[in-house]
Amino acid sequence: MNPFSFEYPFFLLLIFIFLACDRWCKERSRAIYFPHIKQLMQKSASKSSLLLWLKWFGIISVVIAFASPVITHRYTNTKKEGRDIVLIGDVSESMLQNGFDPNNPMQTKFDVVKVVVEDFVSKRENDRIGVISFGAISFVASPLTFEKEFLQKIISMQYVGMIDGKRTAIQDALVQSYNMLTKSKSKSKIAILLTDGLDSGSQIPLKEVLAMVQKQDIKLYVIGIGYPNRDYDANYLQTLANAGGTKAYGARDATELSRIYQEIDALEVTKIDDKRVVQHDYLYIYPLFFGILSLILFLYVRNSKGVA
Repeated sequence: MNPFSFEYPFFLLLIFIFLACDRWCKERSRAIYFPHIKQLMQKSASKSSLLLWLKWFGIISVVIAFASPVITHRYTNTKKEGRDIVLIGDVSESMLQNGFDPNNPMQTKFDVVKVVVEDFVSKRENDRIGVISFGAISFVASPLTFEKEFLQKIISMQYVGMIDGKRTAIQDALVQSYNMLTKSKSKSKIAILLTDGLDSGSQIPLKEVLAMVQKQDIKLYVIGIGYPNRDYDANYLQTLANAGGTKAYGARDATELSRIYQEIDALEVTKIDDKRVVQHDYLYIYPLFFGILSLILFLYVRNSKGVA
């Protein structure tokens, strides 16, 4: 977009009015006889040319000033408010179960989860994401970071059996994730827990975990994969989600799991605040100054030389 424009461009039509008037509105002045008119005309020819330039330069400059030339600067100040998200993933042996993806029955639950989570990470912009994995114990696989490629590599490196997977320490993992988010200065904090098992190895009692979740201003999304009350305790997960101010999800196959992460992604959209600033630089003072100066010189030269 061209930044230069006229605020009142219709004033430029005045130039055509002046041109028309110069052609058809002849000035009537008293005729004075000079005996040597030819010699006078020759000597004043250059003066008349100067007067012509001064007159039209002055008229055009003043008309341009009336049209108000401006240069417009447009600025956009975009402020994006990202979130801090901790992904809490189950790496216990139960995640080795096949048949979770009907399109690829040989894939395990854990294989499907890694693909879906990597896709979720790729779609999050301006968010810091951390990863906590748990089996019998929980550990920080990745601290909160903006580096998507690093996160996806860390997720791809996770595997069932990297720690004791005969038990699941869901509550310990929640405490560890909340400790990570408590140190964060972000205004929006989210934890997403995924499991297909029951808590069977936590050192921290459920009552203390629920008190912690309710106290902190952190949203907790809970996802159970498999069949409720067979693979995971649906009531237990719903209790955690209620404390975290959200709801519990259940995914019986890969398609449902992908849909759940898409829903969470849509619910937790990054806030974008666009402030548009328009600045005008008014330039009319320059043509107005030169126009008036030119017309003053025109009158001065005309009167001092006696040119009609």
